[in-house]
Amino acid sequence: MVVVLACAAVLAGCSTIRGWFGGDEEKKAAKRASEPAELVDFTPSASVTRIWSASVGKGEDRLGVRQAPAIADGRVYAAAVDGGVRALDLQTGAVLWHYRSDLRLSGGPGAGDGLVVVGGLKGEVVALDAATGAERWQAQVPNEVIAPPVIGQGLVFVRSNDGRVSAFDAEDGQRRWFWTKELPSLTVRGNDAPVLGPGLMFVGNDDGTVAAVSLADGRELWDLPVAQPDGRTELDRMADVDGTPVLDGTVLYASSYKQSTVAIDAPSGRPIWASDRGGPGRPGLAIDRVLVSDRNGSVWALDRSSGGAVWEQPGLARRNLSGVAVHGDYVVVGDFEGYLHWLRLDNGEFAARQRAGRAAIKGAPVVADGILVVQNIKGDLTAWRVQ
Repeated sequence: MVVVLACAAVLAGCSTIRGWFGGDEEKKAAKRASEPAELVDFTPSASVTRIWSASVGKGEDRLGVRQAPAIADGRVYAAAVDGGVRALDLQTGAVLWHYRSDLRLSGGPGAGDGLVVVGGLKGEVVALDAATGAERWQAQVPNEVIAPPVIGQGLVFVRSNDGRVSAFDAEDGQRRWFWTKELPSLTVRGNDAPVLGPGLMFVGNDDGTVAAVSLADGRELWDLPVAQPDGRTELDRMADVDGTPVLDGTVLYASSYKQSTVAIDAPSGRPIWASDRGGPGRPGLAIDRVLVSDRNGSVWALDRSSGGAVWEQPGLARRNLSGVAVHGDYVVVGDFEGYLHWLRLDNGEFAARQRAGRAAIKGAPVVADGILVVQNIKGDLTAWRVQ
């Protein structure tokens, strides 16, 4: 009993020992440091207008697949996990057709060359006529499809979540070839579509590399690291290139979860520059800048010619940002509370903020004809103009 009382007396009177276990103020500070940044009021310098909204069915919710719409030829194509695929008019949001299906469609749709193609949680691949929504063909891949398929040069490219890209004939759905990249033991949930160039496909991989693959036969032509998967633990080593790389002319830009972005000469695979700012979502491209959101919630503008940081906007820390989109003179990101944030391209200052709904935005916004369209995890679409 004496020992117990002595210990109690010491603990009650010794602030040093209390500090070992963390005092109330220290605990509060630590909690504040881990919480999402509070949104700060500002005077808007841009006028943003919602022009329409629509629901496409039950969204991804907690699946973490980052569903987003596709836009082609004045139409918006969007899929829901339960609810099929819809085509909507870009200007008005009017539903043009609805493909109903019992399949759980996990990937966002890809659109092009008269087709809309979407993948499912069990590896199903469905190709639809872009004009009517009529089913053209179905195929199967070995794993869930959570990236939008890509259509071009007579083929449909489907990335499944086992590191494989399968090429199907766009006319009849016959498989022509497949290419596989071995996965690390631990990866970030999610991946994104390849990007096509003349005779080549560029794929961001979960091991932190970008690969160039021949469209003719699936041969790998080069492989280049965007970030090195180093660190003591598997968690430290995660370096996924989860956002679709951006190709402009002969230069390819790719960004990694390990906060690295690179510019690459696409035909040869020769690195042009590397930056230690980057993130897991899709990068955006402006005339003279590459835009990225990092995993800590900062948005960065990088100089396209050198990779040097032009500005940083840290005011969205820990808000689980989407990939970025360029909307006129602004860069746009979504967050975990359903807010869209417009930042000025020239200096990164907040220009406008609107709430697309009360559900998180995980897929990158998409812009066409001056209209930005975004889908949240509940399957709701909204379209916006900025002035």
